Amino acid sequence: MRLYQLNDNNVAFPPVSAALTEPNGLLALGGDLQPNRLINAYSNGIFPWFSEGDPLMWWSPDPRAIIKLADLHVNRTLRKAIKKSPYKVTVNSAFEQVIKQCANAPFRSDETWILPEMEAAYINLHQLGFAHSIEVWQTNNDDALSPKEELVGGLYGIAINGFFSGESMFYSKPNASKFALVAISKLLSSVNVDFIDCQLLNPFLADMGASEVTRDDFINLKNKAIDIAIDKDFWHPREVNLSE
Repeated sequence: MRLYQLNDNNVAFPPVSAALTEPNGLLALGGDLQPNRLINAYSNGIFPWFSEGDPLMWWSPDPRAIIKLADLHVNRTLRKAIKKSPYKVTVNSAFEQVIKQCANAPFRSDETWILPEMEAAYINLHQLGFAHSIEVWQTNNDDALSPKEELVGGLYGIAINGFFSGESMFYSKPNASKFALVAISKLLSSVNVDFIDCQLLNPFLADMGASEVTRDDFINLKNKAIDIAIDKDFWHPREVNLSE
């Protein structure tokens, strides 16, 4: 099967059914990371993913990893941690810091796909109101007169109305990324969104309740989520209380 080649003059994509089975989900090459193309991609269940030195690649894997928010696994240890409230959690208060931390996460064993051009593209989407972050902060009280908050975890993703596609997360303190995931789930549940797109399954996501669905089932879920209108003020920067 011939792989579809994108160009700079047309932001359209081929149907996701045209994606390859090997490598799983590779749909197209080329194009650019301009906002209109990225928004069109996510609206159709497609995302970019490539490493340094590779061409720009676009994917729609089958199966697709999602978390049904009703199935989010908050174990006893995490529930106790949330009750103790060791962290402050915010939304859209430090997007650029979060994406940079995700790109340079010390626990990541492989090379990052969050290259400088990806950072710039998603920061642009954030400024346009389509990319959002959750931040997890820990207060450093070493200086009693001037305590400082340290960013110790977070995640970011793309939202098209009620459809949220998680891109990456990081942590530098225990449970910090789990706090971020619980926070985004709480926020989305409050506006009747019932799942998060996780793109590809990994052990961490599986432990938190993620599962795989067929591409067709994912597209149906995605289309229903996009039909959920979200108030423009929903993503305004604020603190998220997890203990309520």
